[in-house]
Amino acid sequence: MDIARIAVHESVAKACPLEAMVAALQGPDIPVEIVGDDAAFDAGDCVVTFSPRNAFLDAAWVHGIRAGYDEFDVAAYEAAGTALTNSTGIHGDTVPETVVGYLTAFARRLHVYRDRQRDNDWTQEPYDAPFTLTGEQVCVVGLGTIGQGVADRADALGMDVVGVRRSGDPTENVEHVYTPDELDTAVADARFVVLCCPLTKETDGMVDAALLAQMRTDSYLVNVARGPVVVEDALLNALDTGTIAGAALDAHWAEPLPDDHPLWDHESAIVTPHVAAATSRYHEDIAALVRENVERATRGESLRNRVA
Repeated sequence: MDIARIAVHESVAKACPLEAMVAALQGPDIPVEIVGDDAAFDAGDCVVTFSPRNAFLDAAWVHGIRAGYDEFDVAAYEAAGTALTNSTGIHGDTVPETVVGYLTAFARRLHVYRDRQRDNDWTQEPYDAPFTLTGEQVCVVGLGTIGQGVADRADALGMDVVGVRRSGDPTENVEHVYTPDELDTAVADARFVVLCCPLTKETDGMVDAALLAQMRTDSYLVNVARGPVVVEDALLNALDTGTIAGAALDAHWAEPLPDDHPLWDHESAIVTPHVAAATSRYHEDIAALVRENVERATRGESLRNRVA
């Protein structure tokens, strides 16, 4: 694969400044330029993008700057002979650190006090409301780069860590690994259930009313995966009825979350606008991965993170 141009699509601006991405990708050998939806592509192009476009199928290779690639038509890329890579592997610090923030907020009631601060409200939480993470169990669903990062940090905090992965293979800092068919058992004793899995046919709607009913009434759901992994109405009902104690959501069913969505008014919910992976170094992390793959392509080697 001979790459003659790196085209940074304007949709990259959803994640980081375009100029910063271009500067990080610049090298002495291959030109880098910003392109819009009216751009044309050919077999010498590498396209770096946040979102898919049909025109990208004319390029040699398309790199998605997110870990998830469910918006891309993998079959179409395979049929066109266009390589498709994603950015899995670069979120091993950012997203797990965000998850630790959610867990700590719930345990120490920080989200409640932040809300009360706006009203100059000195009210303290009931004696039995706060708790420590040490000794609590967390179930991490999906043990890829992000899930492993969550497990490592939870273990360091003294938590009892169990996990779920397709293979069921053991992994560091996870006491017991379940397979997806054992999900009911995996979540039953957990104070926190953290979703780090990709959106697939198998995980779409995986967290439904039946699974939520298996969770402890004092448990919390954390979703840094994809919105549709959780059944929306089932979660809202679980929060309304006290089936679970709360939820932290960085991935949603519609983005932006509509202004009138019930989650905005739930004291038991923490809502963030799909920013768990955000960092001021994001453009550098992406650029390093793209430049590595440019070198691999030049040497005729397989591309890292190739999904099509």
